[in-house]
Amino acid sequence: MTIRIVTDSACDLPQDVCDRLGIVVVPLSIRFGDEEFTDRTGITVDEFWSRCHSSSVLPETAAPAPGQFEAAYRQLKAEGASGICVINLSGDLSATMQSAELAAKSVVADIPITVVDSRTVSLGLGLMVVDCAERAKTGASLEDVAALARSYTDKVHVWGALDTLENLKKGGRIGGAKALMATALAIKPIIEVRNGKVEEGGRQRTRSKALAFLVEQVRSTPNIVQLGVLHAKCPDIDQFISTLKEVYSGDIVVGDIGAVVGSHAGVGTIGVAFRVAN
Repeated sequence: MTIRIVTDSACDLPQDVCDRLGIVVVPLSIRFGDEEFTDRTGITVDEFWSRCHSSSVLPETAAPAPGQFEAAYRQLKAEGASGICVINLSGDLSATMQSAELAAKSVVADIPITVVDSRTVSLGLGLMVVDCAERAKTGASLEDVAALARSYTDKVHVWGALDTLENLKKGGRIGGAKALMATALAIKPIIEVRNGKVEEGGRQRTRSKALAFLVEQVRSTPNIVQLGVLHAKCPDIDQFISTLKEVYSGDIVVGDIGAVVGSHAGVGTIGVAFRVAN
């Protein structure tokens, strides 16, 4: 039995990790005004951030078409997969899961497919996908892999420290005067993915305090068994990881925040994603 894992490009996993575990990533689309790009393949992370810097409009994201998932399913079937577990970003944040489910109905006669709502995003999703892919490689059944994914939905936590309010300002979510005042006061918003949605997790007065807050979330949480760090073009990422290693001795997966999450979080964002033991 060969079970394969499919996810979407909101997972922010490094490509080498996906290649090593045979994880297939179906990309979302990114739009800058009238221009549209396919995430990962049509626009790189560096190109995305360069465009963000020069663009006067906020990038927008769009879920993959069902046909993109169907093509991935049929390819995996051709490669010998006996079942597919699809783990997508939170259904409250995107219509991506709906596309995955519609596509699954089109190929149900050819290969069994289970679609799971991760209830999270970015490396929170990525960590789930990695562990499920590793379990699938041990010969686990589709039912077991899907059950594992579902069991993680309330055990994965994602916290992020935003460095700028520019994306929120451009998107009309915060007024210009308020954004200017917050910038002058060096306020750094903290966000948390909670119950499948992105919620305000607090505010810190400086970046150093915001990053210390993230480290404290890791230090004060018992039984962390997976840890990831996500960042958007951050020159202080190495120092942040070094500080994390003082409170966490396990392996740390590091991923670039890609176009999907970056469209909303903005450049300079640093986050942590971790899973606690069952």
